[in-house]
Amino acid sequence: MADAIPCVTFHRLIDTAPLPVRADRACLGSLPIRAMRHCDAVASAAGYGWHIHAPMDFDLLWDGGQIWWHCEGLETWMPLGAAQFPHFAARFDAAAPEAVRGYAPPFLTALQEPGVVQVWTGLAARTAPGWSLLLRPLANLPRHPAFEPYEGLVEADHWFGPLFTNIRLTRTGMPIPFRQAEPLLQAQPVPQIAYSDALLSSAGATQSLEAMSEADWADYHRNVVLPNQEQDHRPGRYAAEARRRRKGGTCPFQPARTPA
Repeated sequence: MADAIPCVTFHRLIDTAPLPVRADRACLGSLPIRAMRHCDAVASAAGYGWHIHAPMDFDLLWDGGQIWWHCEGLETWMPLGAAQFPHFAARFDAAAPEAVRGYAPPFLTALQEPGVVQVWTGLAARTAPGWSLLLRPLANLPRHPAFEPYEGLVEADHWFGPLFTNIRLTRTGMPIPFRQAEPLLQAQPVPQIAYSDALLSSAGATQSLEAMSEADWADYHRNVVLPNQEQDHRPGRYAAEARRRRKGGTCPFQPARTPA
């Protein structure tokens, strides 16, 4: 049996760009032990997807009007319009077919909105049919005080190109460091039906307390009331049940095992 199509395939176009790393449930070690043990919702969100890094160390500075950038090898700060990754254009043209040469994607681009920069991760990506890739700030990690990544959904099952993100700088007059060793984004696979108009428009109307059904009340009693009536009640029941469900689940992109 042929292997199933991977949900996401990343392509590394810049050689120094770190490969995507599976996001960890400890949120880079920042989650308290209590949250890791008892709050599966927080830990699962933190571990959903992959961490994406910048392809090199660089710095940005916004003076309120002009954005400047700097990296190792530049003697001075340069005004940012559109900047190529160092030496990448020649590397791209040497590898690309003739019809594509001269179209290397820029590494940094100052957009027309004040303080907004487009950053290329050095990657491209393809998703399985019907899947998109959500690029977003790292889940459950405090935001950097000097910049804020935008979120974007890329339908990479039919659009193939550089994996960009837009970043809004929120501080002026001081250098803002971006380091290759620190994750910049979280990439998460999302089925396209999950954000389709048909699905979102079909959600049921908000129900009042009086409209809750017997099944709703029974589930509430099982999930909330009974645990709090137990004399030896311990937190984390939801986390334990969620872990048990995951152990019994299968991935639709996992190849079926052939019986021995």
